[in-house]
Amino acid sequence: MTTLEQRGLAPVRSPLDNGAVVIAKYSGVTPAVTVHASFQAGTVFDPSSEHGVSHFVSRTIDRGTLTHTADEIAESLDSRGVSLAITVNRHVLSLVCTCLVEDLDAVLATLADIVMQPAMIRQDEDNPATMASEGLLAMLYGDTHPGDTHPYGRRPRGSVASVERIGPASLQALHAARFRPGALSLVMVGDVDPTRAVDSARLVFAPWRAGPVADLALPPPPPATGRRLRVIQMMNKAQADIAYGFTTIVRSDPSFNACWLMNNILGEYSMGGRLGGSIRERQGMAYYAFSALDANVIPGPLLIRAGVNPSNVDRALASIDEELVRMVAEGPTDQEVAESRQYLIGSMPRRLETNAGIASFLQMVEFFDLGMDYDVRIPELLRTVTRDDVHAAARAALDPAKASIVVAGPYRATT
Repeated sequence: MTTLEQRGLAPVRSPLDNGAVVIAKYSGVTPAVTVHASFQAGTVFDPSSEHGVSHFVSRTIDRGTLTHTADEIAESLDSRGVSLAITVNRHVLSLVCTCLVEDLDAVLATLADIVMQPAMIRQDEDNPATMASEGLLAMLYGDTHPGDTHPYGRRPRGSVASVERIGPASLQALHAARFRPGALSLVMVGDVDPTRAVDSARLVFAPWRAGPVADLALPPPPPATGRRLRVIQMMNKAQADIAYGFTTIVRSDPSFNACWLMNNILGEYSMGGRLGGSIRERQGMAYYAFSALDANVIPGPLLIRAGVNPSNVDRALASIDEELVRMVAEGPTDQEVAESRQYLIGSMPRRLETNAGIASFLQMVEFFDLGMDYDVRIPELLRTVTRDDVHAAARAALDPAKASIVVAGPYRATT
């Protein structure tokens, strides 16, 4: 960690005249370059009546352009040993690939063609874990107005009804609105001089001209007023999946690092933490148990997930309640804070071992405007968090009396 703290990643960040941002970082581990292009075109930008459009765009954007067919694009990438991964989350749609250094210019040209000129579900409903998680987010964020689910509560792939309304015009409209240079963040990490990488990106993306992307004003989540439980009965399943949670903070909140430590202590990883230790290890009730914090542009969710035998649902919920009450009443121990801090600081080098890991990290840094030296500042930011800070974060975030809970599987509530 000493080298990381002293030198840091030190990437080169270069905004283009058209609003696009290019970030480049030299890494000579392998003679290859990871290219990670992200656009502000995630699921929050789906039209209110057509949830799932951004997901459809992610599945179709590389299927031909105005100048090249889908087969020609595939052949261009395959011949260079390049596999293009396209993903979408709440706020961004990303295209990620790794290529040899000598192929960087050609791959950037292909990506530019795909994003500038594209020619342009029911399977989740059989998965208890997905149904529990998506059901909880819908419960936490509610409707912005009758019939229109809050963007953070929408099903990423849409519903059967919304998908049936999606046609080519829907995909083209989302692309026209969101795929613009001002919404592009392009990160390149690998065995190439950053200046050369930026020049290559400028050559293919600087001529792209389009108006600015429109800002999206997201409403805050509704305040929790009491405990809520929803059961999604799936009686043909063997396992019940629990999603239990709250809305918490925005990523820019000064208490983020205390919440980060608190979540890690609670159970960020299923084999450790208080939740895993109690529910999975000591009581043997859960196939998995963990917590996840998603501080975001608006107050994001803190989710507790567990998969249990249906006969153990009530006991598992009682155990979650017990751990949260104890955390709020007593706070973490000094040892828990010290060990969690050490773990989070020590895990940074592992997170940044690969070009893809570095590229993903830099995209996160750029999106939340954390500063290109954020990797250097993380250790000290965590060291300044005290036990009292973590305890305060727990008191602010965790209240079983205001928890929202969804259970999906062969379970019938007894109360």
